[in-house]
Amino acid sequence: MNERFDNVWDAIEDTPAEAENMKLRSSLVIALQDHIKQIGISQTQAAKVFGVTQPRISDLMRGHIDLFSIDSLVNMLTAAGLRVEVRVGKAA
Repeated sequence: MNERFDNVWDAIEDTPAEAENMKLRSSLVIALQDHIKQIGISQTQAAKVFGVTQPRISDLMRGHIDLFSIDSLVNMLTAAGLRVEVRVGKAA
């Protein structure tokens, strides 16, 4: 039997909580990647703005979501002058 999932995180994570955590982290990573590309700064410049090292920005740009906590991503977004909003709803 082929199981169907709403998204990849539901398919690969062990628990619904882990899947939700990865969905949130991936959204935050994408927002940071988009911001860096949109303003056209180098990884070194982004590292200075976000208060992290250039290798951390490299990990971010390569999509290594597992290396970042929600806290660190929110801190980087805030340092970039962006606001983070969270919506909570009932699970399907």
